[in-house]
Amino acid sequence: MKTIDIGCGPRKLPGSFGVDVFPFPGVDKVFDLNQKPWPIEDNQFDFIRASHVIEHVEDTKNFLAEIHRIAKPGAEVLIETPHFSWVDSWNDPTHKWHLSSTWHHCLKAGEYLATVVGVFESISSVIEFNKSFRSIIPRTIAFLFGQESYEKHYAFIFPARNIHTRMRVIKN
Repeated sequence: MKTIDIGCGPRKLPGSFGVDVFPFPGVDKVFDLNQKPWPIEDNQFDFIRASHVIEHVEDTKNFLAEIHRIAKPGAEVLIETPHFSWVDSWNDPTHKWHLSSTWHHCLKAGEYLATVVGVFESISSVIEFNKSFRSIIPRTIAFLFGQESYEKHYAFIFPARNIHTRMRVIKN
């Protein structure tokens, strides 16, 4: 399985092709993710990981379109980002976007953004909470009433930490 770790930094996923804007040790290709097209050929990867990257890019549409372009049909994509309610989403001045667990819904077939960036099928989107005892409350709320209800009514009372979104690339 051919894997790319986008924005890998110094902790590249073992066995993957690592890209980053900075030339950390282990980075295989250095380039700016805000430039389009990326210097990577079409239909190359079976698995794409972008951990804590999407919140930094200038244009999420271009970022997602490039992911779609370099992915093989049926490739799995894992995008991890801070949850909008977590202080780390806001205390980094390089963060341009603050996302919820439903950010990817506009990428499915028939939705407006899919016509611009390509179609992605949702596999899962999981909110990660802190490991403290206090996180039992928001975990319970999200479990009983759903993640959307948690985000609409309780996220700033009981902040989440991260979002882990898995999608499959759909190509004709």
